[in-house]
Amino acid sequence: MKYRAFLSASAALLTTLVGVSAAPTAAAADDFDVLVFSKTVGFRHGSAITAGLQAIKDLGAANGFTVTATEDAGAFTSGNLAQYEAVVFLNTTTVTNDPASRLFTDAQRSAFEAYIEAGGGYVGVHAAADTEYGWPFYGGLVGAYFKSHPHQQTAAVKVEDRSHSSTAHLPGTWSRFDEWYNYKTNTRSTAHVLASLDESSYSPGSDAMGDHPITWCKPYQGGRSWYTGMGHTEQSYADAAFRKHLLGGIRYAAGDTNADCRPETGYTALYNGSTTGWSQAGAGSFSNSDATLKSQGGMGLFWYSAKQYTSYSLKLDWKTDGDDNSGVFLGFPPSNDPWSAVNNGYEVQIDPTDSPDRTTGAVYSFKGPDVAARDAALNPSGEWNTFELLVEGERLQVFLNGTKINDYTNTNPARSLAGHIGLQNHGTGDDVSFRNIRIKDLTTASPTTVQAEAYSSASGVSPYTKAGANGGRTLGYIDPGDWARYDGVAVNGATGFRARVVSGGPGGTLQVRTGSPTGPVLGSVAVPNTGGWSTFREVSTTLSNVPAGTSDVYLTFAGSGSGLFDVDDFTFTKAAS
Repeated sequence: MKYRAFLSASAALLTTLVGVSAAPTAAAADDFDVLVFSKTVGFRHGSAITAGLQAIKDLGAANGFTVTATEDAGAFTSGNLAQYEAVVFLNTTTVTNDPASRLFTDAQRSAFEAYIEAGGGYVGVHAAADTEYGWPFYGGLVGAYFKSHPHQQTAAVKVEDRSHSSTAHLPGTWSRFDEWYNYKTNTRSTAHVLASLDESSYSPGSDAMGDHPITWCKPYQGGRSWYTGMGHTEQSYADAAFRKHLLGGIRYAAGDTNADCRPETGYTALYNGSTTGWSQAGAGSFSNSDATLKSQGGMGLFWYSAKQYTSYSLKLDWKTDGDDNSGVFLGFPPSNDPWSAVNNGYEVQIDPTDSPDRTTGAVYSFKGPDVAARDAALNPSGEWNTFELLVEGERLQVFLNGTKINDYTNTNPARSLAGHIGLQNHGTGDDVSFRNIRIKDLTTASPTTVQAEAYSSASGVSPYTKAGANGGRTLGYIDPGDWARYDGVAVNGATGFRARVVSGGPGGTLQVRTGSPTGPVLGSVAVPNTGGWSTFREVSTTLSNVPAGTSDVYLTFAGSGSGLFDVDDFTFTKAAS
């Protein structure tokens, strides 16, 4: 991906380019060009700048990009910037807390703004956050301004994203010596945090931030931004792990690799090393090492059996080793048969060489992705990718590394997007790895509707295929004393309950409880004979003593006789504010 919007035939390099050599491992498909800017007005990190510049030159020579170094702000013209895919601010400084202190003229600032807006990339290293306090555009680009720092010391860096090219090689906790900045603002709401500091591992002093991002990335006004607070010491640039960290940031900013760098808050980990709540169905398995799952053999399904979901954002990182095959299954009922997920849910495919309706990003056999958008967003085998699977009712949107590549709405009454999620292990040789599986439940912001057949556990009842049911199935075979449990339902603030039911039998009573099948009754509602087993109607009741947050909900059933009624779905409603 080349930034060439402003390229002029007369543009000249201001300093000597460093020669490019072939990479010892796979190099980028297209060479790119990087400008390193290290002008200082305030404190100067002299030895770190020298070591950092040499490290970037070495990285360029080994990885197929050219490097130009300058401390002349005159390089910031539209014509000159057009030659570069990324600009590195290497320990630049102005005078802390002095908005009048500046590196650039207004014209130079305007040229750089236009460069970013046209798709250019920015890399900020350490004191780049101690730069241009009086320039709001730059403040947004870097993400946060420097505030203070304690003495240099060893600290534990918590690596939050191990799929980004700058952090994928790192352990979950990275112990290193540096000068640890505090910042004036927390960037988590405006950038994607890649790593943060464990403040209990060092002495941050009175300026402790608590939640303390230290490396982040973000799309910004058409361009890309990556910043690391590390890199104060000369020794940092001799550290192989830090060099790879810096290389990944440069590659991301230059558009040489892709990542989902949108801000991310409110997610709960389903897997980040622990497989608690997961179950294997069918053949094969997943290895679990270094907080990474890797498929083995098959065909099987590793599914999250602890809870079912209705509306949610599911994010997960994945990587293929070659021409491999896997997928993410959504909206299937609990079962130890992996074919139940195939027949009742939907698979978002991982296999870039399969047919258009069965390739990476496809809703398998139902709708292929926007292939051009997919190809532009997809990282190759050996590199990590990130899916966001956004389910809102029966609509599924697929995002790859932050780019929307598919949008599918279920209209098949025999299927539903509500239910469980799982990872496919397709077969021997189809080896796909997964990291950092996390979910944001979106049902808390609106009435919570649950497909009744998507229970977590039950006694006496079972799903029943029925025409006219939402999702194509009901909770059936209901007799007096039976029950069904639904884990982690968002009931906070609910004041009412309604259910879609059908009965050609005697009808009965539906009770809503928490805690156990004999737990407190929140409400109960009579279910009549609706006029036949194909005639649906809604019944409703008020609720009382509803617990805060989420709760394990039980539906219990009472009446006389057998085959009382079926439940299609049920909803916890909230009073209008």
